[in-house]
Amino acid sequence: MSNRLAALLASWFPKRDSCQWALASIIETQRSSYRKSGAMMLINSLGKSYGLLSGGCLEADLIRQAQKCWHRNTSITVCYDMMDDSDIAWQLGIGCGGLVKVIVQPINQDNNYLDLLTLKSQLDNRNACFYHIDTFNAQAVSRINNQVLSKADSSLESLIAIKPAPALVIFGGGVDTQPLVKIAHTLGWFICLIDCRTAYARSAYFKDANLVINQDYASLGQSLLLPKADAIVIMHHNVSLDAHALQLVKSQENLTGASYLGLLGPQHRTEQVLEKAQLNSTDLPNKLANPIGFDLGGDLPESIALAIMSQAHACIEQASGKSLGYFQSQLSNSIKQVVNHAG
Repeated sequence: MSNRLAALLASWFPKRDSCQWALASIIETQRSSYRKSGAMMLINSLGKSYGLLSGGCLEADLIRQAQKCWHRNTSITVCYDMMDDSDIAWQLGIGCGGLVKVIVQPINQDNNYLDLLTLKSQLDNRNACFYHIDTFNAQAVSRINNQVLSKADSSLESLIAIKPAPALVIFGGGVDTQPLVKIAHTLGWFICLIDCRTAYARSAYFKDANLVINQDYASLGQSLLLPKADAIVIMHHNVSLDAHALQLVKSQENLTGASYLGLLGPQHRTEQVLEKAQLNSTDLPNKLANPIGFDLGGDLPESIALAIMSQAHACIEQASGKSLGYFQSQLSNSIKQVVNHAG
């Protein structure tokens, strides 16, 4: 299951009254930490948890903290500090070396389920919003007042910007699209697959896609079915259909704002596609990734899908896509300096 908040709330919602639940949220970090402020997980009294706040180091202790939370009927704030060798963080084996402060709050009718029903509704409708975590009213559960807000309020602390999962729109439902859909599903993205060919756009072939559209492209110009795309991948293996897709990208309101646009195939083929579409690359709403994807090597459909999703992910997250580096110990550097000096 994806660790995105929408997926966590989808698991919690049908079982919200079947047992006790708690929301654990990171409200402060210092130095290195696995996740940052705003990360959330859900814990129930059956011993199950949904989501991660660390790489598995904190979760067992947070389940124990949730039990205290239910017993006392209050919120609990716990701080894990790897800089303090007397802190429980050392016993838990937290390896990041930073400080993580977490608030654990009971979820029940008395506190309006921490307004998570509203938050779920916003995410289900793919709306961005803000979630305020009440860290002040820690003593009385009925006074805990977490709130979903439509806009930011600078007077509130612990205000988290919540965004819906990125929406990936794929044009083309060939066999090589299947691993692309699987990777996007693992990431928790919203996936819309479009192909006008009846033999390709079948839900049975793409069970992980949220929306499969089998419709003539000319009729999609004003369609309300299309989600507001964050990333678009065109991969029909057909010049004419790729051209129709590019025309839609240029004109369809829900597609023009995508952060990422990629077209499968070599650049000489892309020139044919643009000519067929009667477009220049500058007519498109953003740069066209072509050849598509990062240079990861491999020619299997799975490798190509990984290269495409890596590039799309980096673009949406506004990351460079470069290697983070390779470890060099201070001892190694010292030896190099001695050798260089001796030479």
